[in-house]
Amino acid sequence: MTIDYRKKYYDSYYTAFNSQISKIDAKIIDSLFAHYDYKVLPHLNNFAKDSLILELGCGPGYLLDYLKLNGFNNITGVDISREQVELANSKGHHVLLDDIFNYLRNSSDKFDIIFAFDLIEHFTKDELLELTNLIFNSLSDAGLFIIRTPNGQGYFSGHIIYGDLTHQTIFTPNSLTQLLANAGFNNIDFSENAPVKKNLTGIVRATLWSVIKSILNFTLMIENGGSQKIWTRDFYCFAKK
Repeated sequence: MTIDYRKKYYDSYYTAFNSQISKIDAKIIDSLFAHYDYKVLPHLNNFAKDSLILELGCGPGYLLDYLKLNGFNNITGVDISREQVELANSKGHHVLLDDIFNYLRNSSDKFDIIFAFDLIEHFTKDELLELTNLIFNSLSDAGLFIIRTPNGQGYFSGHIIYGDLTHQTIFTPNSLTQLLANAGFNNIDFSENAPVKKNLTGIVRATLWSVIKSILNFTLMIENGGSQKIWTRDFYCFAKK
């Protein structure tokens, strides 16, 4: 299912790309985890700590670190980048080196939660039709699929959308609903990847973002009489089976 240029980039995705565009240190990780406290953890409250969890395209394992820190102990990661798999496994995670299509086609497990952060934008529409069907069939009856992806209708999203040569398909909440509903998901919700009130700076940023959103929706109302809820450069989606 992969094409040659994507394989070439993914082979050195961490050293030749991620580590070049962002320097991850303890302060950044702490900030990321505090953000997950607001954006991710509340959606996991109804799941037991031994719930079967899968992260597709897990990279070096930052989300896996967070989940483990919060007591979840039955987690598998899958990634096609050897160096990222080695980084994740060096931290004690269970991460497999595999193409996610191959993994899902051959796995008999039924996962309670499947994560796909910064992943689905890397596939063509034809690939996404198969991928979402595979994910739907890999979830337990009350399973939850959690996505983060660039926002095609975001105000500042251009440098995210065009900032990676391996991006193939960009979504809005509407087009992602179209894809997921086709796979069988019928309870789909969205939230912005917006500033959270985790500290004084976060309170200020969250307040200013609310003001900016009001201005943006005012201009949209002038243009077409409408408004939109999701303006951030990327967004979260929570799809229940």
